[in-house]
Parts: sequence; structure tokens; C-alpha cells
Amino acid sequence: MDVGLLRDRRPFEHRIGLTPGGVKALTDRGHRVYVESNAGLGAGFTDEDYRQVGATIVFSEEETLLRSQLVLRISPPPTADYDRFQPGQIVLSSWHLALAPADRFATLLERKIATVGYEIIEDDNGHAPVLQAMSEIAGRIAVTVGSGLLLNEFGGKGLVMSGSPGIPPASLVILGAGTLGRAAAETARGIGAHVVVLDRSVDALRRVQDRVGFNVPTMIATRSNLEKALGFADIFLCAVAVHGERTPQLVTRGMLRLMKPRSVIMDLSIDQGGCCETSRPTDFSNPTYEVDGIIHFCVPNLPSTASRASTRALTDAILPFVEEIADHGFDRAIAENSALCRGTYTYDGACVRRRLAEQLHVPYRNPGGGTP
Repeated sequence: MDVGLLRDRRPFEHRIGLTPGGVKALTDRGHRVYVESNAGLGAGFTDEDYRQVGATIVFSEEETLLRSQLVLRISPPPTADYDRFQPGQIVLSSWHLALAPADRFATLLERKIATVGYEIIEDDNGHAPVLQAMSEIAGRIAVTVGSGLLLNEFGGKGLVMSGSPGIPPASLVILGAGTLGRAAAETARGIGAHVVVLDRSVDALRRVQDRVGFNVPTMIATRSNLEKALGFADIFLCAVAVHGERTPQLVTRGMLRLMKPRSVIMDLSIDQGGCCETSRPTDFSNPTYEVDGIIHFCVPNLPSTASRASTRALTDAILPFVEEIADHGFDRAIAENSALCRGTYTYDGACVRRRLAEQLHVPYRNPGGGTP
């Protein structure tokens, strides 16, 4: 199969779909791989690195798309790219189509594009390999970024996350005990921060304590507990995720008055719409803004700031699915691989996620192999 790696043009996105090692795994199996020139530079991989493992370097996005049956990219494609996809093409990306306008979705159906979202690939045990890999990195980076946001020069209160002899540590409240929340809790506790984790699931909170220890208090995410936590949080980290759907808004603007001035909200669920009423996407050209005296940080592609590590983690997670599609074709791959089936949004002119199809009033069908 002909596989294409695109250079991502989203500002501050530095990752690429596969490392040279991942490409070599495909070329060794007899597949042709086309890499758009300079697509890997942001992650530290040169065109020559890809040539040496058998890839062909092409010099435009259009040529990459024209040559490739299977396309790998990172961020959700811009509107202009929808009409560039070839009819019947298979495109793997972070699609987040639960937030996409209806006209974009219609274009994918009309052109019969098979869309696989990294964020919704999930096996029978509920393990989401790509999402978990990126969330682990994002959770660790969030603590580093959050430590900076507490400093005066970034608008913060002038606190040190870890505290100091005679000085108590900052309080980090994490809403959401999934992979990102657990990684952030573990990292922050490791440097001495005061960490509290909230979630609606007792089992999720139990997993946090199993991993991080009982010195991290946990609370059920009721409204009253949420309001209590907002009152003492120096940083309020939103790590809520609902698989394949828009994140519910759990923090209203009125609740901001419970927070101390110059406290920080880091809404890392912004990829799926954000869980705060006052959240809107930002990027590193202007990463923060203030609402009612509260600093907001809502950068969606945080793992890109560690692009080389993230590209390696992405390759480890996604390569088995890419190999299966390339070796057997998309029809057989989604019929035999339930995780890939669950990760598919559209296929052959229909939506294969029931709730999304109902929401958008578009044709639905289950291609088999799983229950999207």
C-alpha cells in the first residue's frame, strides 16, 4: 500500500505521524512510503533520515495526497484540506469530529473518506493506546507548564509548586482521574506539590491512590466537592474526557468567584470542547488569558512541546494499526480489529459511530468487528 506522511501546518505542531523506524517497518514489509519534505524536522528527523529507511521524499502536500492511499497526519485537518483528500482515501489523524461543523462531516461522507481518529481507538478492555500515550506525556508536561504559570512573570501568584523549607507547596487540584490526571498527579506529587484528585468514579480514584499513594487525597466530583476544591486550588487542572464525545462543561463562570485571584485554570480537555464555560483554545503565541481575575491556559496540543518523545510514543501506539491496514486493506482490518473499528468515524459514505450519526442526522452503519 502507498502510505503518505504529511507536514503538519498547524501553528506550534512539531510532531510527525511516524518516526524513521516506523517507516522502515513499513518499507521492510514492501509498502511504499511518501514523506512530505521537512515533515519531520520539528521532531528532529531529517529528510535524509527517511530516505535511508526507504521512503520517497515529495515536495508538496498535494503530491503526497495524490500518491497515497493511506495518509497519516497529526492535528485535525483544516477546512481547505477536506476537498484535497482523494475519494476513498484512508486518513489517520486526531480528528475530534464530535466538534466538527456539519458541512465538513458531509464532505467526508460525500468523498467516502475513511477517517480514523487517534483519540478514539479503543480495545475491548477499554484501553486507548494512542490517547493513553499522548495523555501520559501531556500530564507530565502540564506540571512543568503549571509551575511556570504560578510565577509572577507569567501572571501568577508568585508561588513555587514544590514549596520550600518553611513555605507550603502550591495546591494542584485535578478534575479527572484518567491517564492524564494520574500522570499529572504522580509528577506533581514527585516534586512535593499538594495534590487533590476528583473524579465521578471511585474505581478511577482507587487507581490514582494505587499508583501515587495515599498521600494524594481524592474526592468524588460532586458539585459541592468541586466548589470546595476550587476554593483552595492554586492550579485547577481539567483532565475530563468522554470517549469520542464533547466534554461536559462542569465549571461555570459563576464558579470562578470561588477561586483566589490569580489562580490558574489549565483546561487540557479543550481538544474536546473544554470542561469550563470560560475556556477557549489558545496556542503558545498567546497561551493564557484572564477571566474574572483567573488565569486560563487552554493549549490543545501540549504533547507537541516534546515533539520527539511524542512522535516516538505515537509511533509505538499507532504502528500496529497502520501495518494491519497496509497489509490487509481497510475493509479486512476493521472487520478483524475491534479497536480500529471503534476508532473509525466515517467509512464508505456513512458514519460508523451511532451517537454521532444521530447527533448530525447522517447515515449510520456498523462495519463490523466492534461496537462504536
